Amino acid sequence: MHHPFADHMKLQMLRQEHGYSKCQIEVEADLHHNPHAVVHGAVLYALADTGMGAALYPTLEEGQSCATIEIKMNYFRPVLAGTVVCETTLLNRGRSVANLDARLLCDNQLVAQANGNYAIIRR
Repeated sequence: MHHPFADHMKLQMLRQEHGYSKCQIEVEADLHHNPHAVVHGAVLYALADTGMGAALYPTLEEGQSCATIEIKMNYFRPVLAGTVVCETTLLNRGRSVANLDARLLCDNQLVAQANGNYAIIRR
């Protein structure tokens, strides 16, 4: 699926399957940093949001789509450079709401974690 915002962020989807996804970004200072020379929190948030949507999407039936209801994001340490990997797992999927967990790692260290609720919408 074409995803212009993810393309702009240079997000790479490594794996996408029923209830699981793995994606990453290679940090580029000119694109991902804030004025303090660390990756902007919104970049990590967008990586988690996209990863959670990617894990949920294969569970959808024909004629369904999904939309973010809310995300709780915890930031643990700053990211200066390297590769940020986001692994997402579907925790619960009901008829109209799904809950997912995303863990973001850089150099095998947990840098952020997100939990999100997504609406399942019949088009």
